[in-house]
Amino acid sequence: MIFAAPSSRRRTRVSAVGAALLLAAAVATTGGSAVASEDRGTGAGDRGTKREAAALTGTAKLYRSLGDDITFSFDAHLAAEDTADPSKATGTFRFSHYLNGEGASAEVAVDCLVTGGKVAVVSGTITRSDLEGAEGRRVGVTVHDLGGKDRLGYSWASTGSPVDQGPLPKCVSSAPFEKVKAGTGDFRVVPWEPGF
Repeated sequence: MIFAAPSSRRRTRVSAVGAALLLAAAVATTGGSAVASEDRGTGAGDRGTKREAAALTGTAKLYRSLGDDITFSFDAHLAAEDTADPSKATGTFRFSHYLNGEGASAEVAVDCLVTGGKVAVVSGTITRSDLEGAEGRRVGVTVHDLGGKDRLGYSWASTGSPVDQGPLPKCVSSAPFEKVKAGTGDFRVVPWEPGF
């Protein structure tokens, strides 16, 4: 029975869990940025025991009806001690677009990461690419982590190429308008809690 009355032992256990949650909430609200430095593993290698201030990880292919092979991979992190400065984010992301054996790929050094709920905006400078003129340009990507039905957008959406987009400030991108190909989305966003 789903709505059966709990036993007295279960009521005690529920009360203890409730008290612990209230205590945790009180610590978080009085500690300001305490949430960003709470002790727990990040699950991303051995980054210590402190929760990251923000993160974007995972890989997915975008859906295209013509069969384009478009892949985005992220490994971007903002350390707990850098909570107040998203431009101290580190890591890399990669993207590629191929159709009928033609296309290009790029690797990007992260220079900014801002997340809110399940949405992340990450930017960086292209450090390596086989797209002529792309190296040295800043690009931005937006991800909406929807649990396997993720969405994605990118700063060059209106120009068609990172080479043609012009200069870009840090942490700027487009709305996540692209759909992830079914069965490929495993993006994970750790929400930023700046404490202001």
